[in-house]
Amino acid sequence: MGAQQDTLDTEAIPCLRFSEEAYERFIDWMTERENQSTRASQETEQLSVPFPVRAKEQLTPEEARKRIEELREEIRKHDYLYYVKAQPIISDEEYDALMRELIELEQQFPQFVTPDSPTQRISPELTKEFPEIPHEVPMLSLENTYSREEVLDFDRRIRELLGDEPYQYVAELKFDGVGLSLIYEDFRLQHGVTRGTGEVGEDITPNVRTIRSIPLRVNVVSVDGVPFHRFEVRGEAYMNNDDFLQFNEERKARGERPFANPRNLTAGSLKLQDPKEVARRPIRFVAYYLRSRQPDVQVQYQHQALEILAAMGFFAMPHYRVCSTIDEVFAFIDEWETKRFELPFNIDGIVIKVDSIEQQERLGTVGKFYRWAFAYKYSTQQAQSVLLDIVLQVGRTGKVTPVAVFQPVHLGGTVVQRATLNNEDYIKRLDIRIGDTVIIEKGGEVIPKVVGVVLEKRPPDAQPFEFPRICPCENRQPLHRYPGEADYYCEYAECPWQIRRRIAHFASRNAMDIEGMGEKIVDQLVTRGLLHNVADIYDLHQHRDAMVHWEGWGEKKVENLLQAIERSKHRPLHRLIFGLSIRFVGIETARLLVHRYDSLEALRRASFEELMAIYGVGSRTARAIRDFFDDSKNLEIIRRLKVAGVNMQRLPEEAPVTTELPLAGKTFVLTGTLPHFSREEMKAIILQLGGKVSSSVSRKTDYVLAGDHPGSKYQKAQQLGVPIISETDFLQMVGASSPEELRRLLQP
Repeated sequence: MGAQQDTLDTEAIPCLRFSEEAYERFIDWMTERENQSTRASQETEQLSVPFPVRAKEQLTPEEARKRIEELREEIRKHDYLYYVKAQPIISDEEYDALMRELIELEQQFPQFVTPDSPTQRISPELTKEFPEIPHEVPMLSLENTYSREEVLDFDRRIRELLGDEPYQYVAELKFDGVGLSLIYEDFRLQHGVTRGTGEVGEDITPNVRTIRSIPLRVNVVSVDGVPFHRFEVRGEAYMNNDDFLQFNEERKARGERPFANPRNLTAGSLKLQDPKEVARRPIRFVAYYLRSRQPDVQVQYQHQALEILAAMGFFAMPHYRVCSTIDEVFAFIDEWETKRFELPFNIDGIVIKVDSIEQQERLGTVGKFYRWAFAYKYSTQQAQSVLLDIVLQVGRTGKVTPVAVFQPVHLGGTVVQRATLNNEDYIKRLDIRIGDTVIIEKGGEVIPKVVGVVLEKRPPDAQPFEFPRICPCENRQPLHRYPGEADYYCEYAECPWQIRRRIAHFASRNAMDIEGMGEKIVDQLVTRGLLHNVADIYDLHQHRDAMVHWEGWGEKKVENLLQAIERSKHRPLHRLIFGLSIRFVGIETARLLVHRYDSLEALRRASFEELMAIYGVGSRTARAIRDFFDDSKNLEIIRRLKVAGVNMQRLPEEAPVTTELPLAGKTFVLTGTLPHFSREEMKAIILQLGGKVSSSVSRKTDYVLAGDHPGSKYQKAQQLGVPIISETDFLQMVGASSPEELRRLLQP
C-alpha cells in the first residue's frame, strides 16, 4: 500500500498506564501542578505533592533534555504495547517508576515540558464552555437497515452508479459509540470535536486528551515518501463492557443511579466540564476514517486508511474484510452475528463501504447520507422465559433490590436466569407477576433486563406482586422507604447480607485494598463467626492458628492475608472514609471531606450546616454523614479501628488544593421570584459555593440576585450602586450552563 511505519519507540500512544492508586495520585498532582505555577520556585520545593522531587545528582539542562526524551519514548512504547497490542512487557510498578522520574525531571526543568508529553494529558482547569467548530467535511449519517433485501438494493445502486467499473467493499464492525473528529497538525493533536449537527460540532479537546488510546502525537507514517502531518481522524468513543459494569457497580455502591448502557455513559462523560473527572471514566477510542489535509499526500483505499491508522499508533478498526462481492459481505455479516458476543465491547451491526476513496468522492452524498456507505444492523436479541420468583438482594448500604429469577435462557451468547427489576415502582408499572412469561433482553447488549410481560400466557392464578416489608435475612427486620425515593432500605446494622457486603467493600481496591480478602473469603470468615464488622478484620491475627488448618488455607495463605491486613493500616484517610460505607459517600466525596477535615475525628464533629457548606456535598449526603456518626455502634467500630492502628489522619499527599470556591468572600441579597430555584435552595447553593447571604442591602453587599417581581431591595441596590444580577448571570458566574447542571454538581 506504500505506507511504512517508524520503529515502535517513536511517539505512538502517549497515554497513562498507571496502577489504579498511582493514576488517582497523578490526577491530584495535575491539579497541584497548576497551583504551583503561580508560586515562587523556592516555595514550590517545600510543597507536598504525590510525586515529590527526590534529591539526586544534578543534571545539566542538556542531560535533562535528553533523559526526558528517552523517558517519553520509553513510556510511549509501553503504552502502545499495553493499550493497542495488549502485550505489556513491564509491571505497573516499573511503569510507575518511569512516569515518576519523568514528572520529577519536568518539575526541575519546566522549560522542556511540551504539550504532547505523557504528563500533560489531563488539564486541571474546568471547561466553562465548549466552543463550536465547523467540520471541514460534514460528518453525515449512515443509512441503515435490518433487511438484507435493502443491502442488496444498496449494492444494486452502487453497480448502476459506477457502470462497468470494478469495485469492492470493506466490511467493518459498527461500534455502538459516540462519534468524534480529531484534527492533527504537525503530528500533534490540536482539536477533538463532537459530531454535533454534522455540519458543526463542539470542541471538547480537554476531555478528548484524557482518553488514553488517543495519541497526543502519532508515529510518522509516509505514503510514497511523503509523511502525514496534517490530517483528520474519525472514530467512535466507547467503553468495554466489563469497565461499564464495574463503573455502574461503583455508582450503585454510592447510592447513585446506574447508567442504562455504555453509550449513554460515554456520551455523558464527554460533556463533563471537569477533565479530571473524564479521565477517571474508562473511555476508549477506535479509529476508522482518515482524511489527509495536505495536497501532497492522499489515501487511495479505505483498507489502506485502516492500515495507516494502525501504523500511526491508533487502535484502528480491529476486524474488517475486503469483499469482492456482496455475497462475501453477507458472509461477514453472518460470521459476526454470533461472534459479536465474544467481543469485550458492543457492536450493533456491520458497516459496508466502497473501498476506493476516489469512487467514494464521485458517488458523493444524498441528503444527509453517504451514497457509498451503508449499515446493516443486528436486531436486539430478546428471549422469553417463565418467571419463577422475585427475590430481594440487600446491598452494603441496606438498599434492597428486587431480582427476577426465571428459567435459564440463551441470550446474547450467554445463559441468563436472573435480571434486576430495579424497584417496586418498576414491577408495578409492568405488572410483573410470578408465573408470567416475561420478555428479557440485554440492555445495550450488556445487562439483562425484563422489559415486558406476555399477557396472553399469564396463568389464571397469577397474583400481583406485593413488595415485602420485611428484610429477607434471618433477623426479619422491617424495611423502610424514604419520602421521594423509589428504593427500600434495611436499617438493621447486624443484617448478615449487609455485613458481608460492607466488609468486602471495606477490603476492596478503592478502599483499604486488602489483597486476598475478596467476597468468597469474606463469606467464609463471616460464616465461621470471625467477622461481624470491619473492625474484626484487625483481630484476625488472634485466630491464626485455627485458620491455617482450614481446608484450602494453610500457612502461606493465612500469612499473606495477615500481612495485607497490616499494610492496610497505612492507607490514606479518604480511602478509610470511603470504606466505612456511609450512604452517598463515594470516593470523590471522601476526597472532598478530607480536603476540609484533617482527621476522622474532625469530620465526626462536623455539623450538618458545616457539611452543607462544602462545595460538592449536598443535603442528603450531609444528613447521611451526620446519621452515621450519631450512631453509637459506628463510633465503637471507629474506636476499635483506631486502637488497631488504622490511620485516621490526613496524609501529606491528601493535602487540600488551595483553589477558592467560586463565591468565596462574596455577599448576596435575594429578592423576587427566581425562574428555577426557590429562595431556600438558592441560599443553600450560595453557601455551598463559599458565599454569604444577607437579608438587607448595604454598601458591603456584592450582588443583589433579582427574580420576577423584586421588592424594595431592588430599589435600594439601584440607589447604592450595588450590581444587580439575574439567575442566568449567576449561573455564568459559577460556571454552570443550566440549573440542572448546577444541581448535579452540588448533589453528588
